[in-house]
This record gives sequence, C-alpha cells and structure tokens, in this order.
Amino acid sequence: MLRYPAPADKADWESALPIGNGRLGAMIYGGVATEILRLNEESVWYGGPQNRTPQSAVFLPELRDLIRRKRHAEAEVLAKKRFLARPRSARHYEPLGQCFLEFEHAGEYKNYERCLDLENAEVNIRYELNGNVIRRSCIASFPHGVIAIRIQAEEIIAFSVALSRMSDKWYETNEFLESLAIRDGKISMCATPGGKNSNQAWLVAGVRCWDKDGGTEVVGRTLNVRSRDVVIILGARTLWNNKNGDPELEAAEDVEDALKISPEKLWGEHRKDWQCIYGRQKLQLWPEDKETYTEDRIKHGGIRDPGLIALYHAYGRYLLLSSSRNYPDALTPTLQGIWNPYFSPPWGSKYTLNINLQMNYWPVNTSNLSECSMPLFYLLHRLCSNGEKTARDMYGCGGWCCHHNTDIWADTDPQDEWMPATLWPLGGAWLCTHIWEQYEFDEDREFLEWMFPVLRGCVEFLLDFLVEDASGKWLVTNPSLSPENTFVEEDGKKGYFCEGSTLDIEIIRTVFEDFLKSVEVLHNGPDKVLPPVGTAFLARVEAAIRKLPPIRISPTHFGIQEWGLADYADFEPGHRHVSHLFSLYPGSTITPTSSPALAAASLQTLKARLEYGGGHTGWSRAWLISLFARLRRPEQCHENIQALLRDSTVPNMMDNHPPVQLDGNWGGCAGILECLVQSHEVVEMEERRVRLIRLLPACPKEWKNGKLKGAKAKGGFKIDFEWENGRIVEPVIINSTIGHEAMVCFHDCGMDELSYGVMTKVNGKGRHKVIR
Repeated sequence: MLRYPAPADKADWESALPIGNGRLGAMIYGGVATEILRLNEESVWYGGPQNRTPQSAVFLPELRDLIRRKRHAEAEVLAKKRFLARPRSARHYEPLGQCFLEFEHAGEYKNYERCLDLENAEVNIRYELNGNVIRRSCIASFPHGVIAIRIQAEEIIAFSVALSRMSDKWYETNEFLESLAIRDGKISMCATPGGKNSNQAWLVAGVRCWDKDGGTEVVGRTLNVRSRDVVIILGARTLWNNKNGDPELEAAEDVEDALKISPEKLWGEHRKDWQCIYGRQKLQLWPEDKETYTEDRIKHGGIRDPGLIALYHAYGRYLLLSSSRNYPDALTPTLQGIWNPYFSPPWGSKYTLNINLQMNYWPVNTSNLSECSMPLFYLLHRLCSNGEKTARDMYGCGGWCCHHNTDIWADTDPQDEWMPATLWPLGGAWLCTHIWEQYEFDEDREFLEWMFPVLRGCVEFLLDFLVEDASGKWLVTNPSLSPENTFVEEDGKKGYFCEGSTLDIEIIRTVFEDFLKSVEVLHNGPDKVLPPVGTAFLARVEAAIRKLPPIRISPTHFGIQEWGLADYADFEPGHRHVSHLFSLYPGSTITPTSSPALAAASLQTLKARLEYGGGHTGWSRAWLISLFARLRRPEQCHENIQALLRDSTVPNMMDNHPPVQLDGNWGGCAGILECLVQSHEVVEMEERRVRLIRLLPACPKEWKNGKLKGAKAKGGFKIDFEWENGRIVEPVIINSTIGHEAMVCFHDCGMDELSYGVMTKVNGKGRHKVIR
C-alpha cells in the first residue's frame, strides 16, 4: 500500500495516484477543497493515420556502399535526403480531460490520509472537517468499463461536478474541445484531438445519491450535489474501433448501467475481477517499514527497509495490470502507461521500440500476468500489415518491418531526423522476440499458430535485408546502428552507421532460431502439417544463421564490441543504452556457465558504462538490475535497485527518466524477480535437455528473509518458496502445469556467479515438494 499524509498539490502530477482498467486511466490528487481527476483513454491520440513512407529503395545500394567504405559523413547526408519520412513524426498520445469536484468546505481539515491499495486497486482518502468524517474511494472498473468515485460522510456535504479539457499551459488551453453540455442529467463532453477528421472522443459523467436525503441539481454545465453517500461515474468512448459509430451513446450507456448497480456490488465485482489476476503472485521481504509514509521510504532508497523493494515489485505489477488488459484490439501502454497529462508530451508519449515498449513487458510472464501481454501481440499484427509497404518502398524487401517508434495507427516509418536512432528498421524484429518468449512460459500452441504469420513475415524481411559485409565472409545489416549511440573513429570523427551492430545481429539470430523452433512445434502438432514456409525457405534461414558473425570481445577495452565487426571507441562512454548486451538480457545466450568469456566481457562493459555515469535514466538503471542478475552479481543488483529508488523514483513511486516513464517501473519489477528466480537456461539431464530453474540466483544479502508466492518459470512451472537468514526453507513447492521435468538449483543470498548452488530435479506433471 502507498500511503501519504496530505493531498497532492494540483500542479504536482508526480504525487497523484493512478488507477486504470486497461482502457481508462485517472490520476487522483486527493484534494480537500478541490478534487482533480486527470483522465486518459488509451485511444485518444492526436490526428489520424498518415502515409509517410519514403520511396528510398533505389538509393539503398549507394547508402550501403558509403557505409561499407566508412564514408560516414556522406552516408548521413544521403540518409537525411532520401530515407527520412515526411512528415517527420508519427502521432502522439493526449489527455482525455479532467473531472473537478469542488467542495463547499469551510474550516481546517485534520487526520488526513491518502493511500493506494494495490491488492484492491483503489485509491482511498479520509479526513475530518468540523467533526464530519469524509471518505472517498476511487476505482477503475474493468467489468463495467468506467471510473467510479464514492463519497461518504457522516453529515451531508455539498459539492459540484464539472468536466473540462484544459491544459496547464496557456498555449494549449481547450485543445480541440468541441462541446460541453448536459444531456439526460449527465455531463457530456466531446473532444476531437487533432481536428475534425481525427478520432472523436466522448466523456460522460453521471451522479447517483444513495442516501434518502441526497439530491442533484443542474446548474449551467455542472452538477451540484448534496449527499451523505454518493457515487460519480465517468465513462468514455471514442471512434477507435467503435462498433456502432456513436461513442457518445456508448459512453452514456456505460455510465447509466453502472449507476444502476449498488456501490457494494460495483466495488465488489471490481475487487473480484482484480484479485483473481493480481493475487496470483506476492513477494514479501522483511523487515518492512509500514509505519513510514511512502515518500519518506523512497528517499531512504530501501536502506534497512527491504519491504520497499517488495512494494516496488507489487507496484510494477499494479501498473501493468492497470494499463494492459486483454480485450479485443486493446492498445499497449505508452512511455507513460495510460497516464499522460500533457497535450505535447515528452517523446510524444508514443510506443518507442528500441527498448522501451519491450521493457514494458519484461515482467509480464515472470510476474504471472501473462494475458496482459496480449495488447503487444495485437499491435504486432497491425505492424505486420502496415510494415509490408515500408519494407518494400524503403528497402526493396519482402516481409515487413518497422522503425524505432510507432503510434495508435501502427505507423512503421522512420521517426524524427536523428541519425543515432531514426534509420533502424529492426524495431519490429525486437518485438518479435516476445513471441517465442511468451510461448515458452505456457506452450500455448494456438497462440503460436496465431502469431506465426507475423514471425514469418519478419524473417522474410530480415533474410532480404541482410547483405555481405566488406570482407564477404559475414551477413550483416546495412545500414545499421546501435540505438541512440555514437562512435568515434581513429581520426576523431563521429559516426552512427556501421555494418551489423551487435544488437542487430543478436536480434536477428534470436528471431531466426525462434522461427525454426516454432516450425518444429507446429509441424509436430496433431495434424503433422508443416507450416506454409517450404523447405527452401527453411534452408535460407539455416544458411543465414551460419553466416551471422559471432559476438566479439574488444581487444582494446575487453568488453563486448558494440558496433559489430568494428572496434570503435565510444563518444559517450556512459551511454544510457547497453544494446550490445541484448544476449545477456533480455536474451539468454550469454550466461556465466555456458559462455564464461562473454559473461566476463559483459561485466567489463557494465563496469565501464557505470564508471562514466551510466544508468542515469530510470529505465537504464532498471536494465542494469537484470543484467547484473543474469551475471549472478547480487551486490551490484542491490546497488542499482537502491539507486533506482533513490535517484529515479518520484513521490507516487513512478519511474523518473526524467520526466516520468513507466518502462523503468516495469524493468525494475522484472529485475527484482530476476534476482529471485531465473529459468532461461537449459541443461542435460539423463541424456535429455530440461529447463534449469535457479532460486535466489542473485538475491542480495540484505534480503535475507522473504517469501515469494506464485513465481512463474518457463516450461509451465509455478513456484512458491521462502527463505530465512539467506537460505531457502524446504520444501519448495513447484507445480509442473504442462508436465515437463526440470532441474532446480538452490542458491543462498549473497552468493556470486562462481557459486553454483545445489541441484535437484522435478519429475513430470503435478505439484512437487522439492528439497535439496
């Protein structure tokens, strides 16, 4: 539970508390005189779809030749002239509006408390005013598709309800607010973000008093309320995927249906829906400082308060379930989740594909929220469809691709005019690595069949896009870059383009291998029918894998080479991205056991990045936690978790880039779980390859007492265990839901990568009590 002793200042969005049902989101300030709800609906984006694809394929051979000959300045001139999209930017995410509750309060309030109850997904506010105890509860109901506020008081209180679409910035005031009116006793507001031809959005507010003395009155375009027990319902719909073409009617029906239900039933159905998913997993770390308010706990960075780390994990799961629910055509969380107060948000509050959207979903399976990943796969299907034109017109390739940003319309063209990031067509390929990753946890064959055409189209593009390097020995990407980074040549000149960056090659290797494994699974299904790929296509994939260059260790700095075949120096040694460590995490081919030399080089890379100030953004700090966890370095994991809390967490516990970006919350949640359970390795057992599950592989010694219920591992394993004084308490409960065998490795808190732990095995389907 997040707890605060005072309301959030109306200008302090970073202290307000979030609620969400996947589609609708609100930030609750908890004000006494004025309560503000800043509202979002996932499909409220500025403007409509665009056709921005440059016709650049004819210029690709020239660009490749310049890069091959290391004529970087000329390559950049050509790229800017021929390969950039027009307009330069995809669309951006906008607020839906605000709801204001203006209370007729006089006097000083006391005994105030504001809290976010994670286990029930509700914001609760309580205070006393002139002897009157007033309570407020706010939820975002998934079953009913609305936001609901219940206000209860011992004596009648008076307040007004109003809707608005105002910006705090004078030049954005009333951005595309079309109408505001009272209809059938409800406030109805229409917005057209981006103008008349864009997605139309309707916000509707209704009120019902549940006490016999309560009542409402229409005054202008507000509702005045007097009551002891009242519920305010907010509903919103847009033209995005609207079935009947009347979003105002749909929003009004959502509100009316919710107003008919008793508060007890509305809140009860909300809690039941939430708890059946959120309640699958719980992490506890002791000691836990429950008495101190959350903002003060954050300032201390979790020192002598391991319970704060458990709270951070719980909050990450809360944010993910609040912003990424599974329903038809659901949208993924943006850089800010579904909570964005700005009409011109940082980086457009888009879907950024060179790590950020991927990081949003890193904890989705390990935190036992697997169905929350479905919006990502809906997006992949739409990217696949749109990306065929981009692949053909820009690169002369089959299949599909997209670049480093996309939007609600699944835009696949280059974003901005920034050479370290813009011309990178592997954003879709990185997303495709999530397909097999998802399959490995539950082995859902129907899911793999559904996603197979997307994966095949990605493979087709990659096969066509790969070319031989200057030596003719290797297949590489060209143009290639390492996201957002810059290198320095021997003559001191800066550059961005290379042949086959390490990230590119390792993404491609992963996608190709995932594709071959998917073919094997689908071919070995009940019908024994080979997916529609053909043996010649499979042979192309296998041949391409053999010609991909290996990961290289630099002979100068002894870390992993970032720029593939070239051992360039870093222009910014402490850069926030560590893209060349993809195969350590989120990939899985580098481990201290199977590839000790690459693991040692990865550690050297991390040390160098941190020595020069790396990890200075919240999401990059979160990434470091998982990287060190994979290297089984608990001390460094703890240091970076503390830094994430201390330096990159705002009062409402959201991650701070700065400004707020929630990828860091989700990356941090994933990293905490990586410290406790890992299942990315496969080992030999009695001439069979089985999953290796590590327990406490990188658990800091500071977390010496804890309990984890509902951990999820690859291969269909569910795990419950606890530990005392740094050692696992036996037995560990492991449920093999699919029927696979596994090896289990018991580690102790504080063990380093050279300590291999004690191995035992799990035999087949069912619930097992496992001991060392």
